[in-house]
Amino acid sequence: MSTKILIIGACGQIGTELTKKLRALYGIENVIASDIRKLNNDVVNSGPFEVVNALDFNQIEHIVEVHQIEEVYLMAALLSATAEKNPAFAWDLNMNSLFHVLNLAKAKKIKKIFWPSSIAVFGPTTPRINTPQYTIMEPSTVYGISKQTGERWCEYYHNIYGVDVRSIRYPGLISWSTEPGGGTTDYAVDIYHKALSDATYECFLSENTALPMMYMDDAIRATIQIMQAPSEKIKIRSSYNLGGVSFTPKEIAATIIKHIPNFTITYKPDFRQKIADSWPASIDDSSARDDWNWKHEFDLEMITTDMLENLK
Repeated sequence: MSTKILIIGACGQIGTELTKKLRALYGIENVIASDIRKLNNDVVNSGPFEVVNALDFNQIEHIVEVHQIEEVYLMAALLSATAEKNPAFAWDLNMNSLFHVLNLAKAKKIKKIFWPSSIAVFGPTTPRINTPQYTIMEPSTVYGISKQTGERWCEYYHNIYGVDVRSIRYPGLISWSTEPGGGTTDYAVDIYHKALSDATYECFLSENTALPMMYMDDAIRATIQIMQAPSEKIKIRSSYNLGGVSFTPKEIAATIIKHIPNFTITYKPDFRQKIADSWPASIDDSSARDDWNWKHEFDLEMITTDMLENLK
């Protein structure tokens, strides 16, 4: 019998790719995608889909029971830049959706949970270069505060109730298949779209703002890898640092110019600059590498080549 999986927030930036990959691995009928509304897209049309409000415990519980779900990937969240505009809703969605899933696992209705954290858990007082796994965490955004709190609850539910919850702190994610979703690192997706359509881009971060980034293929691989790892290998139950590549807007522009020689970039930092300045510039992910053999595959040159080819 194959594992039955529920993805909550399946139509988002990560959820879209994750659904596709999990269906390829576990079989279409074993992966139930869900989101707040039914869109006409690949996620909805390629297999079982349920409309689910991540804030409605009874709805989630019902779907878990009907489909005999064993594993839940909780991908529903309000991202950094969007969350700043609606702090109360961001807190409600990011926290209570997590509680619903943790409580289902506590009640033994599901066996395993994946919940994503983020580099947003770090703040202006965190060491910015090679940010360690264990360090000062004083997030200054609503998103970061909710993710930092979520990490503490995941660890608590594991230690006190034996819940098998696994998490990674995603860096900025780059993908060609979905539109940017309101995150501070989204310039690194938007820049490729604009390079192809306009051959110019106005960046909302300054040219030397280094941030940790990762290609979506690597992020999806890490997500599935941590979920498939034997339980005893997962030694950290708050969330694992995950690193890929770190680069600046100036560096990404330089790789684009190799493919599109007439591409130009200008800089007009906005409120997102302050968010970016509070985050790490690079990440030490040696715990993930040691515990469950994580390693990234895509560097910046490979990311740029792949993005431009696919977006064309």
